Amino acid sequence: MQTKISGRSVLIIGGGPAGISAAQWCCELGLEATLIESAGEFGGQLLRIYNPINNYLGLETANGLELRERFLAAVEPRPFVRRTSSPVTQLNTGDLVATLASGEVIKASAIILATGVRRRKLRVAGEEMFRGKGILESGSREKEQVAGKRVLIAGGGDAAIENALILAERASRVMVVHRRSEFSARKEFLDAARRHPRIEFITGDTIAEIGGIDHVEFVGLQNSYTGKSYKILVDYVLTRIGVEPNSDLVLGKVDMDNREYVLVDSHCRTSVPGVFAAGDVASPVSPTISSAVGQGSAAAKSVFDLVMR
Repeated sequence: MQTKISGRSVLIIGGGPAGISAAQWCCELGLEATLIESAGEFGGQLLRIYNPINNYLGLETANGLELRERFLAAVEPRPFVRRTSSPVTQLNTGDLVATLASGEVIKASAIILATGVRRRKLRVAGEEMFRGKGILESGSREKEQVAGKRVLIAGGGDAAIENALILAERASRVMVVHRRSEFSARKEFLDAARRHPRIEFITGDTIAEIGGIDHVEFVGLQNSYTGKSYKILVDYVLTRIGVEPNSDLVLGKVDMDNREYVLVDSHCRTSVPGVFAAGDVASPVSPTISSAVGQGSAAAKSVFDLVMR
């Protein structure tokens, strides 16, 4: 089955802030936009922000879900096609054709890739087995679960240290494991964590396995320098080792950097005519909500210049 399109049609892949912004601006410019999202609802990474958002200019919300609701309310009157639970399995960047998991084929005049990022995984034994059984998704959302328990956090950036401070309010012990001796987290976070009596740092080690029976019981560590392996008893694990772009659809099809972020110019154009990218998938330096919204509008304006000239 193929969806018919006009010469002004724009397919936006990804329903986070960048995709929603792009859809709004496509409507503003008289383009016919279709916004598709692989998940069951729009929002992208906003749905994983459980703490207050107070750095989006002119708007403060209790969490990412509330901001998502504000965004959707703002575009509710706009006449664009909205589709969730519609993962794209293949993208032909030459013909500007997307194939969905359902088998449907969508051809467009231009494509805006707004697929965002995903949390980087440890990729060790036990990581998937214990998801929801001791592996935490969010420190702020699940801090009550760890009351009186031992928590291990993997990572050395802001997210890892901030979560350590949050979980240490309830946990009996919080161990931050980082494969390097130096941390990239902000000084104020590190200073507060180092002063906290229930937070300790384990540096130069990596996680080799997560083990237990029905729930996480231990973590196997390996020293990065000596190769020595050992185990420590823990009840919960939280991973904050960064993110990676959801650029699989265009891998080998458009130019990328060495971390597989899509390379774009100031007009959000990729190396392939008719294919644009916006938001975190193309923003390794500034992966913020503000940047995503701005790039979404820039991509839409660039599409307008392409298809209407």
